Amino acid sequence: MPQYRNMTPAETAAVEALGSSAEAWPQVRVSDDFTPSQLVQSHLEGTVEIGSGARIVRSRIRNYRIGEGALVEGVTALECRRRSTFGNGVGVATMNECGGRTVKIFDGLTAQTAYLMAVYRHRPKTMAALEAMVDAYAEANASEMGSVGAKSRIVGAKFIREVRIGDNAVVDGASLLENGTVGDGAHIGVDVKAYDFIAAQGAHIDNGSIVERCFVGESCRLDKAFTAAESLFFANSHCENGEAASIFAGPYTVSHHKSSLLIAGMFSFFNAGSGSNQSNHLFKSGAVHQAVHLRGCKFASGAYIMSPALEGAFTMIMGHHSFHHDTSVFPYSYLIEKEGRTVLMPGANLTSYGAVRDIEKWPARDRRTHKRDVINFEEYNPYITEAMLKAVDTLHTLAGEDPDAPSYVYRKAVIRAAALKRGIGLYNKFIVAALGAMLDRGESTERYDGSGRWLDIAGQYITKRAVEAILDAVDCGELTTPGQVDNRFRVFFVHYDDYAHSWAEQIYASLLGRTPTVADIGDAIAAGRNAHAAMRRTTDADRDRDCSLDMAVSYGLDSDDEAEMRDDYYSVRGLK
Repeated sequence: MPQYRNMTPAETAAVEALGSSAEAWPQVRVSDDFTPSQLVQSHLEGTVEIGSGARIVRSRIRNYRIGEGALVEGVTALECRRRSTFGNGVGVATMNECGGRTVKIFDGLTAQTAYLMAVYRHRPKTMAALEAMVDAYAEANASEMGSVGAKSRIVGAKFIREVRIGDNAVVDGASLLENGTVGDGAHIGVDVKAYDFIAAQGAHIDNGSIVERCFVGESCRLDKAFTAAESLFFANSHCENGEAASIFAGPYTVSHHKSSLLIAGMFSFFNAGSGSNQSNHLFKSGAVHQAVHLRGCKFASGAYIMSPALEGAFTMIMGHHSFHHDTSVFPYSYLIEKEGRTVLMPGANLTSYGAVRDIEKWPARDRRTHKRDVINFEEYNPYITEAMLKAVDTLHTLAGEDPDAPSYVYRKAVIRAAALKRGIGLYNKFIVAALGAMLDRGESTERYDGSGRWLDIAGQYITKRAVEAILDAVDCGELTTPGQVDNRFRVFFVHYDDYAHSWAEQIYASLLGRTPTVADIGDAIAAGRNAHAAMRRTTDADRDRDCSLDMAVSYGLDSDDEAEMRDDYYSVRGLK
């Protein structure tokens, strides 16, 4: 801990000559190497500590510790008026506007722990234990003094009240920050207003955005007057212009348009098109409904979902949907509106290059340094493959009910007969590719048993059995801190390939009707590579169509020469 001392009479006289004053100079403590030039035209109230090389210029400070090398300049009020937990322990009514899934936030919150607190409400003992952990953490970090971390810059802000600011953070021109934590390396920009909040490491909130009772996770960005209330945002999410209320925004949730409105839902690896609206408009019993859009879902421009609803992973949603569909068993699908009905095209997104591009870009766009949230990026994994196995069974069952039917209805969604047949083929090809890929990674060992159902816990693929073991360990008091809970998820993550290999081997054995030999495994890996190559040929052809000269309409605008039009197109698209 830094050593502080009282200012000497000569130093007090010198800083007063530089225009500074204090409510009580004996309550101002400075580092051993303090120089009067560090304190200029400022007023200090209560207890103030000034670290080595820290500078306070034209600001009012009350009950704050200013870290080594930090700068506080032009701040109307940086004050801690009461004992505070700095946003730790604040309840956020995520997913459900009525608060039925409230998550208590703290500055070490991860997507996995938040998921447990939001989703497993049917385990009241577990919820009570998790909330007690957060309360204990908040109490342990409570103080009557705020702090500004080493080498941070607080410039041109108006009111900062009961906010703990980490190392190397920047607060530049914020209007009002109250009861919160700004993590290491985070940036809070011009005209931002934030209340009861946590901005984690590397988070960026800027340009008039308003945040109220929110957790903004590592390397997340809220920008361009985005408004968020009662919401959680996890790793690398990026939202601008629009509005969010009571959402659980898992990793890589993206919304860039002024017209986007996301209310009472769960998202991850998600993209909201312009004019999209995931809303809760059924108020017969109040704002009690929710929707879940599993990993990789996308809303096309103008898409509308009325809660409650649930879509399978990597589903593209187009049009207006108000029949409360559940298509969770059908990943990589198109969900479209046709003649006022919700129409499902199972597996259709497997032929789109857009889905491939998304999967490849996410790890490349990981801006994090601490990587608190556990994220699996693997395209071929037990969670998606398990859903496809169920999808194939479901489609066969539907077809068997009436082989000559032109269409079928599954949980409020219409499936055309041709789309059903095509979906079976697409899913089977993916299953072969996925089993081969998983068998080609990891090792076969009894220690890492991946059998049974798999889950996607806010970005992490993990067995349901492992999650229940974590919950049971919380119940019995084996796990007593959030860090211990997070560590259990990380331990599984380290051995993910072995667990996935185990699952794939057992599925392959069930398909063969016997234990696979080494030769069988080799054949499955080879077949998987061939299936993957065939799928990539399909998606590459989709990419080629999008890059063909048929798409050169409007290029070479003032040219009469086809070669010039083509060259303009290639140049702008970066195709040559």
